[in-house]
Amino acid sequence: MKGFGILKGLGVTLKHLVDTYVEDIKAGRDRYYTEDGVRQRMTSDTKGIFTINYPEERLPLAEAFRYVPFLVYDEGEDGERSIRCTACGICSKVCPSQCIWIERAEDPETSKPLKTPAEFAIDIDLCMNCGFCAEYCPFDAIKMDHDFELAVYDRIDVNIHRKERLLKPASYYASIRPESYALEQKAKAEVAARKAARRGNR
Repeated sequence: MKGFGILKGLGVTLKHLVDTYVEDIKAGRDRYYTEDGVRQRMTSDTKGIFTINYPEERLPLAEAFRYVPFLVYDEGEDGERSIRCTACGICSKVCPSQCIWIERAEDPETSKPLKTPAEFAIDIDLCMNCGFCAEYCPFDAIKMDHDFELAVYDRIDVNIHRKERLLKPASYYASIRPESYALEQKAKAEVAARKAARRGNR
């Protein structure tokens, strides 16, 4: 029979539409505008149409989600910031889109280069969010952020992220990637223990 396939397809769509309203009535307001409600609608056994009322509702981001990079600094007891970046330039060398620019700081008296960046900039219009910079950094100084809401009216002035905007504390990194942070801290503790054992054997 001609048109039977079309009718069958429309029937599936109608069923999803009806199931959506039935599930909404059963769950009430708890199905919407809450993180638990969003997670419930993301499961495989949910019925109806799955939609998100953005920005009131947001999909939970996976820990491994990556967007633009940021620079990590450690906070001292006196509140002083210790930037992990040594301005080695590995991140800019491995960057496929060449969007990272680094200027190494110099000693004002001797003009010798210091192991810290005087300027660090990333053009996020060019950044592909590949994560190579974070992957190759030997000092864990650069990580991938979860912040993806970066729409602006003036791309030229705003979309070149400079050092002060890129700097975020290690506690922020721990909050967005708790599992990765815990693994890194464990690895650092093991390395420190091995070094201490070597010193003790001498």
